[in-house]
Amino acid sequence: MTEITPYQAKYFAHELTRRRPANDIGKFTASLQDAQVDLNPHQVEAALFAFKSPLSKGAILADEVGLGKTIEAGIIISQKWAERKRKLLIICPANLRKQWNQELADKFFIPSMVMESASFNALKKQGKRNPFEQDQVVLASFQFVRTKEDFVNKVNWDLVIIDEAHRLRNVYKPNNKIANSIKDSIQHSPKILLTATPLQNSILELYGLVSLIDDYAFGDLKSFKSQFSKITTDEAFDDLKQRLEPICKRTLPN
Repeated sequence: MTEITPYQAKYFAHELTRRRPANDIGKFTASLQDAQVDLNPHQVEAALFAFKSPLSKGAILADEVGLGKTIEAGIIISQKWAERKRKLLIICPANLRKQWNQELADKFFIPSMVMESASFNALKKQGKRNPFEQDQVVLASFQFVRTKEDFVNKVNWDLVIIDEAHRLRNVYKPNNKIANSIKDSIQHSPKILLTATPLQNSILELYGLVSLIDDYAFGDLKSFKSQFSKITTDEAFDDLKQRLEPICKRTLPN
């Protein structure tokens, strides 16, 4: 084996111990070296946006349909995986669980499991106190997370990704039991919300999505309504845009 020089040893030691800024592209370059995916610039930019603050509670990635939000999430998951942070949860519609499972395996070589009644009960029978405690990505539907709120809440998640997050847009309504249950179960976890339609019918939906990440970003619902329910001036629009900038990133097709 060829011996390395003192200079090379110093360089390798520096690279191994170097602390990079959260939004440095070098932070996740190594973790993607084996990924089978062609990255687009906007996808890398979105991942860096999600990483930009170590104190951030999360982000909303709101690219238009077809621009690769799943790939952006995969980049983020890959970095967490490389950091040996393995408490990772993806909440998505039931019909997308298998797709996520396949994408993570084929493109990022990251193991995952679909958590549903059959797998949950099987793990309980094997003596697993909390089946959600896994060292691989856990994939679960909105409805299943709602029914297992107590188990989800007890895991110290390194990251929770919510796909089709607009399904929870009415979380500000107390009678929306599924959305509020999911919000409570992952309240203290960093979150990435994926949605192509952060705003559909009412600006209050935007308030709901942001509140999933940070309850205090807009103050209480009454304050938000008084400020933004009817945006009639450029000042009000600019204020709303400024408040969203640290949380929400949207890419539109060229």
